[in-house]
Amino acid sequence: MRSAESAQSPAVAWVESPLQLVAAAEWAETQPHRIVVALRVTSPQMPATAAELLSRGARFGECVPFFGIPWQLLSRHRSWAVGDAFSGQFRLASAVRPPLSLTLLDDGSQASAIVDALVGRTSFARPHQRESTALTTLGILARDRMLALAARDRLEIATAFEFGAVRTVLLSDQRIPVTSHRFDWVRRTARPIAVPGNRVLLGSALPTDGRMPVDRYLRWVRSEAADSPLIYLPHRRETAAVRDAVAAIAGVRVFDSGLPVELVLAGAQEPLEVITLPTSARTTLTHVLEGTGSSIRTRSLHRESIR
Repeated sequence: MRSAESAQSPAVAWVESPLQLVAAAEWAETQPHRIVVALRVTSPQMPATAAELLSRGARFGECVPFFGIPWQLLSRHRSWAVGDAFSGQFRLASAVRPPLSLTLLDDGSQASAIVDALVGRTSFARPHQRESTALTTLGILARDRMLALAARDRLEIATAFEFGAVRTVLLSDQRIPVTSHRFDWVRRTARPIAVPGNRVLLGSALPTDGRMPVDRYLRWVRSEAADSPLIYLPHRRETAAVRDAVAAIAGVRVFDSGLPVELVLAGAQEPLEVITLPTSARTTLTHVLEGTGSSIRTRSLHRESIR
């Protein structure tokens, strides 16, 4: 897929979240050279995740923290892997200094949304957000640039998600190949992290994002803990106030490793019962926990105890 020029130097992975960083580690296993990682410092979990991946042998040549747009790295390395193609920074960078080849990495629930935008099912915009005229214009340009790369066999998607038959056909029509993974590297390099229990509840960013009232969220956690004691893994964007309120609930033990849940649970030594609200982590953890006898239970937002 890579051009002759870009194949001579390491690719750069431009990542902005822990899941994107884990996806970059999986993708690095398929590359001829160790990759360079442009690491946007969005939370303390980013450097912690990078350190953990490196300690497990991730094929990262170097990890360079940055804020804004990593212009120097993008200019030096013309083969890019990008975690958030909807970001305004990526749209601007691809307009000013377009890559010679591009891989789209997973960004959770955005994976299907970027596919829909590429194949023309939706506009090139982040779902449920209103965009300025300038950002919309950059989105149209970014999509055109990506489709031009696809026409030269220089655009691909590396993903752990399934896109369904319709999207798969539309991607094929646009000459965009999909390289699937099942977190094979994460599972192969997993090491035990002593989660203090086998009933695990995943924290959610819904209250932080204003999509679920905090009192309703706490009522849900309380109802789950009333059934049986549980271990609570906070979401990385969870506020300290919510975390403290959860910790005060009887039957709940908060366990914060500072790492994404995929790395924490990959080393499970016994079957787990994982409880979660609707989230893309259901897909990632299904792969990570395959063969462990674990179960993942997704609670509906309309469930009586969550109302």
